[in-house]
Amino acid sequence: MTKYNFDRLIDRHGTCAVKYEGLDQMFGRHDVTPLWIADLDFAVCPDITAALLHRLEHPVLGYSAAPDSYWDSIIDWQNRRHGMKVAREELAFIPGVVKGIALAVNYFTSRGDAVAIQPPVYHPFRAVIEGNGRVVAENPLLFDGKNYTMDIDGLRRVIAETKPKLMILCNPHNPIGLQWSRETLAEVGRICSEAGVTVVSDEIHGDLMLGGRKHIPFCDASDDCRRCGVMLGAPSKTFNIPGLVSSWMVIKNPELRRDFYHWLEVNEFSAPVLISTIGAEAAYTHGEAWLNEMLAYIESNIEFTEQFLERELPQVRMVRPEASFLVWLDFTDLHLDQPRLMDMLISEAHVALNDGAMFGRQGSGFARLNVGTPRAVLADALAHIADAVRHHVTPTAL
Repeated sequence: MTKYNFDRLIDRHGTCAVKYEGLDQMFGRHDVTPLWIADLDFAVCPDITAALLHRLEHPVLGYSAAPDSYWDSIIDWQNRRHGMKVAREELAFIPGVVKGIALAVNYFTSRGDAVAIQPPVYHPFRAVIEGNGRVVAENPLLFDGKNYTMDIDGLRRVIAETKPKLMILCNPHNPIGLQWSRETLAEVGRICSEAGVTVVSDEIHGDLMLGGRKHIPFCDASDDCRRCGVMLGAPSKTFNIPGLVSSWMVIKNPELRRDFYHWLEVNEFSAPVLISTIGAEAAYTHGEAWLNEMLAYIESNIEFTEQFLERELPQVRMVRPEASFLVWLDFTDLHLDQPRLMDMLISEAHVALNDGAMFGRQGSGFARLNVGTPRAVLADALAHIADAVRHHVTPTAL
């Protein structure tokens, strides 16, 4: 018996939702089903809303300090959900994971320095590096036509050749949905620790493990990882509250964090915001039942997508994710160049998916689908994609 209704259709127009309000700018039209940006179309856990409303009933919204219970809720969650012990001094607030990455890039590197990434990967990594005058050093994932793996030998070469000061790791990996093994993470930690490379690990999808898998935090994988790691997380993807901008950072190594945390503090980058702390604490304290039900619904949507593609659209392959509500779709068998592929999806199927090429040139021929939506919406979108492929791709291309 489920408590929450994830089949409920919610009209998000007029709420300043980027997923809807940004369609014209991003896709050139608004008459498309938005299955792109990584937020959910589900109602937030009622305990989160109740906590926010309760605080807003008070007539004064003055300067506020984060209570001990806020920090404890993060610490308890990491221990309960992932078996990772975090001390209070290892923890800092950050105003968003991408902002945290940007702060780390600016603190630990200088203009002209190389920063390693593993494309196809979350596109703000590249934007933050290049936008701050640093140089991208690519260590692409290996793809055999079905599965992705990390190129460890390639990572050694990239570090030897480009001498990066920083590596940005995605764990679990977005857009592929891979949870890296403890052995892989430990090897990354060993290589980077020996080379003096700081590893910033984006773990915003770490709570969204599928199929009973366990998330392995980078800073919990080995002593080397703890020595060189800066771990970033948030309740935003987990509980569908990105609008509250509540994120956190964990650094185990006191020598790595001492001056960095001081720099964050004196510049007020790590000063928690009232609404962020209230929402996060409520989520971590009361939202676990909601999360478990939501993940079961996501798993059923992923299963539905996989079965639909096998039955109706075998030319399109799905890389089954191990985490998150994002699905990496492989359209390469259609033999379309990327502009034509995206035009078909947008203009013919009338769906808005993330262009695979935005995650790096290795994403050409792919698109990212967000299945965090009611089943009826997902089913309709997949049907439109199947119709577009059948009607607008020549038989020779199939």
